[in-house]
Amino acid sequence: MRGRIIVEGEAEGYVVKCAKPVVVLGDINEKEGTACGKKIAGKVFVFPRGAGSTVGSYTIYGLRYYGKAPVAMILQEAEPIVAAGAIIAEIPTVDKIDISLLQEGDLVKIKGNVVEVISSHPQK
Repeated sequence: MRGRIIVEGEAEGYVVKCAKPVVVLGDINEKEGTACGKKIAGKVFVFPRGAGSTVGSYTIYGLRYYGKAPVAMILQEAEPIVAAGAIIAEIPTVDKIDISLLQEGDLVKIKGNVVEVISSHPQK
């Protein structure tokens, strides 16, 4: 799959997916590295889009600050809050991806604007 680069980079990891838009300030806990009640630290965080106020960008940066950042983020649409947060946190991020093709536990590799599913077997 090819998308649009928000933050250039390479990453590989297991997908953790939120099916609904993420209210960044309320759905992400930067100190614990969780979102939507799931651990995203060290994973590839997949969600449709962000929502909420501009302070949400700093919540994403907080994930990096506390050492709890995902290795990458993949979105349907990265609106300015998520894009700014990804940039300041230096988290490889790609949008314009059909996230319905990615399932919880898929092993994926991101290189630039390319997202490749390496293994579609859910992580046990």
